[in-house]
Amino acid sequence: MNLTWIDWTIVGGFLGMLLAVAAYTRRYTRSVSDFLAANRCAGRYLLTLAESMAGIGVAFIIASFEKFYAAGFAASWWGFMLTPISLIIALSGWVLYRYRETRAMTMAQFFEMRYSRNFRVYAGVLAWVSGALNYGIFPLVTARFFISFCGLPDHLSLFGFSVPTLPLLMAILLTVAVSITLMGGMIAVMITDFLQAQFLNVAFVVILGALLLKFSWPQIETTLKSAPAGRSMLNPFDQANVSDFNFVFFLIFAFKAFYNCLGWQGTQGYNCSAKTPHEAKMARVLAEWRNGVTYLMLLLMPICAYVLLHHQDYAAEAEAVRQTLGAISDSQAREQMTVPVALSQILPIGVIGLFAAGMVAAAISTDDTYLHSWGSIFIQDVILPFRRKPLTPRQHLFLLRISIVGIACFAFCFSLLFPLRDYLFMYFLATGTIYLGGSGAVIIGGLYWKHGTTAGAWAAMTTGWLVALCGIVGQVIWPGAFERVDAALPAWVPVNGAGVAMSAYLLSIVAYVSVSLITRARPFNLDRMLHRGEYALPGEHAAKPATGWAALGITGEFTRGDKIIYYAKIIWVMFWFLAFVSGTAVGLTIGIPDHLWASWWLFTVVVGMVSGLVTTVWFLWGGFRDMIDLFRDLNAARRDEEDNGAVAVQLTHADERQEHVKEAGPAFTASGKVSEEIA
Repeated sequence: MNLTWIDWTIVGGFLGMLLAVAAYTRRYTRSVSDFLAANRCAGRYLLTLAESMAGIGVAFIIASFEKFYAAGFAASWWGFMLTPISLIIALSGWVLYRYRETRAMTMAQFFEMRYSRNFRVYAGVLAWVSGALNYGIFPLVTARFFISFCGLPDHLSLFGFSVPTLPLLMAILLTVAVSITLMGGMIAVMITDFLQAQFLNVAFVVILGALLLKFSWPQIETTLKSAPAGRSMLNPFDQANVSDFNFVFFLIFAFKAFYNCLGWQGTQGYNCSAKTPHEAKMARVLAEWRNGVTYLMLLLMPICAYVLLHHQDYAAEAEAVRQTLGAISDSQAREQMTVPVALSQILPIGVIGLFAAGMVAAAISTDDTYLHSWGSIFIQDVILPFRRKPLTPRQHLFLLRISIVGIACFAFCFSLLFPLRDYLFMYFLATGTIYLGGSGAVIIGGLYWKHGTTAGAWAAMTTGWLVALCGIVGQVIWPGAFERVDAALPAWVPVNGAGVAMSAYLLSIVAYVSVSLITRARPFNLDRMLHRGEYALPGEHAAKPATGWAALGITGEFTRGDKIIYYAKIIWVMFWFLAFVSGTAVGLTIGIPDHLWASWWLFTVVVGMVSGLVTTVWFLWGGFRDMIDLFRDLNAARRDEEDNGAVAVQLTHADERQEHVKEAGPAFTASGKVSEEIA
């Protein structure tokens, strides 16, 4: 076993703190709106930190380890290509701002406002299926990590019985996540995720110091330079033989960042929890800095593991790692566990415990957020639309909790049965595309294009999941077909989860636009759905919302502090993007030698360390301030029992229901519900 009693004490103390905080939040969860959206009382720092932690699960960390262990620093070069896209998305409030204006609690509720009730159910089912499948392997990957990293045996003795460690560990971690989610809903999830984000930042700063003491930069540079031709760990223009994480992979992610903005519903509770649309927008602006230390560690840890396994100074430790990995029979699992097993040889006593506790935080934060999201979506968007008699708040909360437990049970069983045959990132892309393939066109079209129709939405969503399903079935049932297609195409063309996703995106856009133009009706009233103009709600906007290119600039809602953050964001992003453009131009023409690339990566590490330390302190202050404000606002808030995510329809004929939306658009109440008068 790799952990001492000191390390286990750190892990146990951290878990106890989380459960105590979750229990404290129960007193503030008094309504469905509290459980689903923290009664829309969250500030920007609390939102951005908690949501960032929700996306950094153990599965994501292991997937990042796979990527950077295979491609090194060079893989992060193409990530700079995304910086102007993230800048535009954040500063404009792309999708997020308008979605928050609708006051919907789930994306499918917005779909009912914009399209129809039947489409809400259809989209809700797809979101739930896609999310459940995507999340289904998380418990497996998490448990495998802890078994390999902690050096746990395959079986443990429990009450005189020999129990397999894998399912036992999965059950324990899921039970903790379910307990947190059931106690306080979105309030408990948000507060514990925020605290876990702060803990992870501090733990990673300590781990960073341990890595730099273990490995010198000359050792790192020498080892990475020795990578074979075509698989450079330093030069992004010498990666012809890195087929999965190459330029095209990141180009697809660049398009995905724009197309799928707010599409993934794994964090749907955060999408609707902001105090105002402007607070939601500023949370995204701050997102550029929130993960500075975390991203740096996700890059450095696999690179240090690579050095351990390939530098002659660490031959003894490398042999111990190879022996441990050799005991893992499954090749895919062995590849996933390479970096964790190496880290168990690198980190000293105490620091191992910090890292283990940090990974527990990563596991629980993603588990509770996803359990809350997929459990809520099933009730809100699959069950609730079929009920004629409204639920009481007590009944509603009971069903939400039962659904969350059901998602945990599904994930436990799925993790034990599903054969994973691809990189984790590729699996996430393929399963996520069941919903994301068509939802991007439907969301963007519904929020920004008044001529989008319900028929166009149906066509886009159907196209997206059909393409995704073909990709998943092909990989699992007929992998040989994928291999033959891959061999027939150029090396830069991705025949994997990324390629399937991109095909679904493009075909869904074509379907949405073409079918909407064919079935074109009178323009939809977007102002009414977004509560703008004559339909504006008190307290939602400090000034008139900007539209078009003006949304990229400073609007009337910006305070002096907002303006400082705005300009700092532009300077920060444009520096890295200009470095990317100039480096790409030189790299493609005269070339850049490896020693210069090594100097550049050292510069990025130093800058990342400094900025990470500054933002850790900055966000710590802002996050705790927002947390205090959240509890104060929840204490003072008046609960609206009708603010439960339902969409009420007022009919003029008691037994008739027309499924198309009236051309004038629905009229929305302050609670976010819709009253649709049908003549």
